Amino acid sequence: MNVVVCVKQIPDPADPGALDPGTKTLKRDVKLILDESDTYGVEMALQLVDKAGEGSVHLVSMAPNNERSGLATALAMGAASATLISDPALLGSDALTTAKLLAAAIGERDGVDLVISGSESSDGYTGTVPTQIAAVLDLPSITAAKAITVDGGQVQIQRQTNAGYDDVTCSLPCVVSVTAGVVEPRYPSFKGIMAAKSKPVDERTAADLGFDAGQVGWAGAGQEIVDIAAAPARSAGEVVEDDGESYTKVIEFLENLKVI
Repeated sequence: MNVVVCVKQIPDPADPGALDPGTKTLKRDVKLILDESDTYGVEMALQLVDKAGEGSVHLVSMAPNNERSGLATALAMGAASATLISDPALLGSDALTTAKLLAAAIGERDGVDLVISGSESSDGYTGTVPTQIAAVLDLPSITAAKAITVDGGQVQIQRQTNAGYDDVTCSLPCVVSVTAGVVEPRYPSFKGIMAAKSKPVDERTAADLGFDAGQVGWAGAGQEIVDIAAAPARSAGEVVEDDGESYTKVIEFLENLKVI
């Protein structure tokens, strides 16, 4: 079974850096790490390949400055190889352009049975890229998977909902985005870290994937960031002393929120 996992390399949330005042985007000129949400997809892919008894896990990522630190973590976990899309022309690319580039890199692979991704990145939170990749590749898409089982040419998914989960069956190949907690990601071992140094990483530019400068970056983006502002400070909450009738204040509060 051959699985491709889309992973994103992001600034460390503990030290996220700053916004570029010119482009109004997050500066990415620092060391990047593997997005924690993508570790679940990598682990799920490794378990599926192990259970199948054959195949491999290939990573696809887009990052500036030929950054590989996050990829190294996923390779140390057990992925066999990776494709890194890196090109100065990609600065400012929106979610759809990103999906098109990732899809193009995935399309270069032969015999892909399954594409896995996280539900959304920790630095962008659009949540649209997985389904856009599926649309570009003309593949079925299943989102919010909390469990995945592959049986022959089909994949069975437990899809997370507000009320529990739906059982979904889909033919392979397809694109599946997984929720956090779908599995417990393994920690890279020392042996895995050393082995990752020799695993192949194929670097691709926009031109390599068939895109010209007018189709990517700010030129190809369908959106513009016009302003950025700090989030307003959270106001203090109301303290209710329990005098035996405090439940009425709770009910009134929920009614004002139109929760009940």
